[in-house]
Amino acid sequence: MISITTAELNALLAAFLWPLTRILALVASAPALGNPAVPLRVRLGLALMITLTVAPTLGPMPQVDPGSLAGLLILAQQIVIGLAMGFAMRIVFVAVEMAGELAGLQMGLGFATFFDPQNAGHIPVIGRFLGLIATLFFLALNGHLQMISLLSQSFSALPINADGVAAPGFRALASWGGEIFAAGLLLSLPLLAALLITNLALGILTRAAPQLNLFAVGFPLTLATGLLVLALTLPYLTPVLERMIQDGLHMMLQIAAHFRIS
Repeated sequence: MISITTAELNALLAAFLWPLTRILALVASAPALGNPAVPLRVRLGLALMITLTVAPTLGPMPQVDPGSLAGLLILAQQIVIGLAMGFAMRIVFVAVEMAGELAGLQMGLGFATFFDPQNAGHIPVIGRFLGLIATLFFLALNGHLQMISLLSQSFSALPINADGVAAPGFRALASWGGEIFAAGLLLSLPLLAALLITNLALGILTRAAPQLNLFAVGFPLTLATGLLVLALTLPYLTPVLERMIQDGLHMMLQIAAHFRIS
C-alpha cells in the first residue's frame, strides 16, 4: 500500500504550483501567447505542458506550506515576476503601435480606429496594421519559442525562494517602459518627416492661391503621401523590429535577474 505524508504532498504541490504560477502569468501578459484571440484552454494547456517540462529540472523548493501565509507570498511573488517578464516583451509591441498611432494622426486617420482586444481599447488603423506586422515578424523569428526558453532560464537567474523581490527589478521595468516613446518616435520619423514636408508645401500653396480649397486637396494628398511613404519604408523596418525584439527578450531575463535579492 502506497502511503504519503502531508509534508510530501505539500512538497509535490509546491514543486508544481509555484512554477506554474510564474509561467501562467507570463503566458497571460506576453504578446502573441496572451492574445485574447487564443482560447483560454489553449493558453492553460500550454502553461501546463511547459510546467511539466520545466518543473523536474528545478532545484529544491522552499520548505514552506503552499497554503500558509509564506506560501501565498511566494505565489504572489511568482505572479509579479511572470507579469513583469511578459510586460517587458509587450512594451516592444506597444512602441510599434505607438509609431503607427503617431503616423495615423498626421495622415488624418486619427478617427479611423479598430478595437484592440489585447489592450481592451480602440487604436488607430495604422497602429493596428503595424502591430499585426510586428506580431507576424515576432512569430517568424520564433520569438515565442525564445520567450519560452528565456522563461525556463529565469528559474536559474531567479530561483523560487521566500526572500521576496528586489526594487531594482521594478526600476529596470520602468526604465524599459520609457523606451516606448523613444522607439515609437524613431519608427514613425520617416513618415512624420514626409508628412511635415507635405503640410509645409500645402501651406505655401494656400498662401499662393487663397481660393484653393485646402480641405478638398489637403486630406487626399496627405493620405496618399502617408500610404506611399509607409509602403516604401516597410522593408526597412525588418532590422529595426528584429533589434527591438532581441532587446525585449534580453530585457526579460535582465528584469528577472534584477528581482533577485543579493
